Amino acid sequence: MSQRRLPPAEMKILEEVARTEPVVGNIRLREGEYQYSLVKAIASFELELMFPDVKDLIRRLFGEEKSSDLQFVRKIQTILKKMEKSNIVRILPKKNPWQLQRYALSSFKFRDSDKNLVVLATDQQVKQMQDLLHSALTQQEKGRRDYFKVLPLMLVVIASYFAVVWALTQPVINAVIFISGLFVSVTCSVILGEILSTK
Repeated sequence: MSQRRLPPAEMKILEEVARTEPVVGNIRLREGEYQYSLVKAIASFELELMFPDVKDLIRRLFGEEKSSDLQFVRKIQTILKKMEKSNIVRILPKKNPWQLQRYALSSFKFRDSDKNLVVLATDQQVKQMQDLLHSALTQQEKGRRDYFKVLPLMLVVIASYFAVVWALTQPVINAVIFISGLFVSVTCSVILGEILSTK
């Protein structure tokens, strides 16, 4: 699976979900019912470091055709809204106004209205998710470090190319400026290429 770029707020939500104790909800989560299927599907998305919208959930549970049925989509949204009021799911803020709302679980463990313990992910699955999360965080930190390596090199390359062009436009070409500018620009370009090729 390719690494997903997660904003810090979403990483924090996933870390909280992985660490929380069973959450008490006031709805029933019985296998075979919509509520149970929906929380199980949201859990499967979160284990992959994703937060689904209603259409993602419907596609995974009922197929592509059902995700185009507006009446069915509204029905599922109503169920999800009730589940949010019951502290089972959270509705995440939209990134853009035209996007559908995305959903996150409050926990991977719940006590439903019948006092049954519902576990949506094994300890091993949660550990794998935490490993993926740690890996994604490490990738993002490496990307930030690389950015601070690349930016100065790009500035040096641009400045040295300007020095080379400036030296060439003068009536008398200064060999020291021309050769040193060319050397610096080529060297930094090679280093820059190596850094970018390892990404």
